[in-house]
Amino acid sequence: MSKLVKTMITSLVVLLVIAIASLVVVLNVAGENESGDAQSIDDIANYSYESPEVTTDLEDGVFVRIQFQIVTDGKSALKEVEKRDFQLKNIIIKELATKTEEDFKSGLSELEEVIKTRLNELMEEGQITEVYTINKILQ
Repeated sequence: MSKLVKTMITSLVVLLVIAIASLVVVLNVAGENESGDAQSIDDIANYSYESPEVTTDLEDGVFVRIQFQIVTDGKSALKEVEKRDFQLKNIIIKELATKTEEDFKSGLSELEEVIKTRLNELMEEGQITEVYTINKILQ
């Protein structure tokens, strides 16, 4: 083969490899943007579990009554959370026992995050995507 044909073939192969690599990168970036979308309100309603109302005392002797809405990522996770109801109550009681009235008033987001993290450690199917406080009374 002549030198010109070898150069053309090499150039075409290099261009083909660059095109394939670019296509893979573009498809992966587009796929990440689509999967990062938030759950629709219908999904949140369908895959959420309303915890029972828990009444317990805080570290400083103040009583609190609290209830959470636990949002999961699917039906199997929802069913598992319903089965783990007793573990959810245990996590809530243990976490509240270390809080004072002031901690409780200012650190509700931290409590929600701790509950989410601790439940996700227990989950075998699916995961908890969000925890919302839906009822709170300090006495």
